Amino acid sequence: MHAEYSLSDVLERMYQNQLALEAALMELTLHAEAQGNADVGDNVRGALYTIGENAGHIKQGLARLKKNE
Repeated sequence: MHAEYSLSDVLERMYQNQLALEAALMELTLHAEAQGNADVGDNVRGALYTIGENAGHIKQGLARLKKNE
């Protein structure tokens, strides 16, 4: 176990968690839509769009941070 984690390591884990949560939400969205809850699906897809947009910025920021370490 590391005594100290770098900022980029911690942020990388947070990014991976974000991607996992995005995938889980998509699974739940598909299930809700299959049950006829189109409004719920639309609302969640809006949130997933924001997550996806932010993921790109986070990934670029992580690459920059790692380059500077």
